[in-house]
Amino acid sequence: MIHIDGAFGEGGGQVLRTALGLSVATGQPFTIDGIRRHRQKPGLQRQHLTAVLAAQQVGDADVAGAETGSTSLTFRPRGLRPGAFHFAIGTAGSTTLVLQAVLPALWSAGAASTVELAGGTHNPLAPSFDFLARCFAPVVARLGAGLELALHRHGFHPAGGGVLTATVSPATWRPLAIERDVRPPRLSARIVLCGVPRHVAAREAAVLQQRLELPAAAITIDTVESNGPGNVVLVMIEGAEATEVIVSLGERAVTAERVAERAADEVRRFVRRGVPVGEHLADQLLIPMALAGGGTFVTTEPSQHTRTNAMVVQRFLPVQIAMAADGDAFRVTVQPR
Repeated sequence: MIHIDGAFGEGGGQVLRTALGLSVATGQPFTIDGIRRHRQKPGLQRQHLTAVLAAQQVGDADVAGAETGSTSLTFRPRGLRPGAFHFAIGTAGSTTLVLQAVLPALWSAGAASTVELAGGTHNPLAPSFDFLARCFAPVVARLGAGLELALHRHGFHPAGGGVLTATVSPATWRPLAIERDVRPPRLSARIVLCGVPRHVAAREAAVLQQRLELPAAAITIDTVESNGPGNVVLVMIEGAEATEVIVSLGERAVTAERVAERAADEVRRFVRRGVPVGEHLADQLLIPMALAGGGTFVTTEPSQHTRTNAMVVQRFLPVQIAMAADGDAFRVTVQPR
């Protein structure tokens, strides 16, 4: 039994999600105490509880403590069952974070699975659908893991109601090295609207054209259906090694210009750093690289979130994760121990 302090390091829901996915993938039971102890609302919230129940179903697990507000959980997987799954959060909670909790397990299964998730698809403080589809999935494919994503309906906060489907194929793992690319990246943008005047997108596009010197032809504006209003600015930074996706969500009382300026400023910071892997992809790559038994990538200084994730990964898998300065960047290396 692996014992985890849910409040160590960054102390958020990622500690739980990583433990769930790797517990089912490896067959190792765990207990966790102090789940989200220092958050404004400690313990399991709807999104986290959905992740627990999803992992329970995939891993045919015995679970104690799976209730809203619980700060302790015991999880004992009994077997890995691929298949067709449907998980509904019931709120605008992030579908992509729930998917994180079952991906490592389904990559380790003996057959392909389909997972339909209902809830939020573009949430603050969570990877967007576009990030997973354009940034994460292509890289894990090079690691030997299958992940095909389809977005059927957008889900914006606070209405939710989004629907996505993931087709997950068993992995044939192989290590991967993601190195610097000396060539300048190619930029493009997509602006998504639902229940928001179209002039908002036009103003956002004007800011992107000015600040990033993007031609109008490189910017797409799409109107979509959703349960509630929403607006998101997406900028794709396509390099030879990876594609970074910068996301800026529209908010009440925040002007269209400011939404686009936030995206443009983040794009310029990322391009200036000259690394192939951004902060969020760095966090997401640790589990598949550990399952592959090795890999390396160049990134920005790892966040506390990434460092915490590395600590949890090393509790379940026989790997060592090193993070060392590499000139003006950092190199993250995963290797067997």
